[in-house]
Amino acid sequence: MKIYNITPVPAPRMSKSDVWKVPRRPCVQRYFDFRDKVKELGITISESGTHVTFVLPMPKSWNNVQKTYMDGMCHQSRPDIDNLGKSLMDSLYKEDAHIWDIRITKIWGYEGKIIIK
Repeated sequence: MKIYNITPVPAPRMSKSDVWKVPRRPCVQRYFDFRDKVKELGITISESGTHVTFVLPMPKSWNNVQKTYMDGMCHQSRPDIDNLGKSLMDSLYKEDAHIWDIRITKIWGYEGKIIIK
């Protein structure tokens, strides 16, 4: 099991101009920063049998009782799980067709993390 201290970011819906246009939209800039950090951390995924857990940070507006209760609980709101998986796969591989078996989970946590088993 490997734990990477990086806040997961969903893949944005991009147009052709999002690649070259400056300044970038905030959601696109967050995605590109995430992509660079994933490459820097050297995250890897095997082609089968991988379980990726996205730990999404709890909102600062929540009180301590609510945070204590929700720590480790399932995350059932946005961002969608497929967009989180897509952003990670697109960050790791130019072509990810060789990945054929992967399990993805998203939970609440105090800090953003990606856990790969």
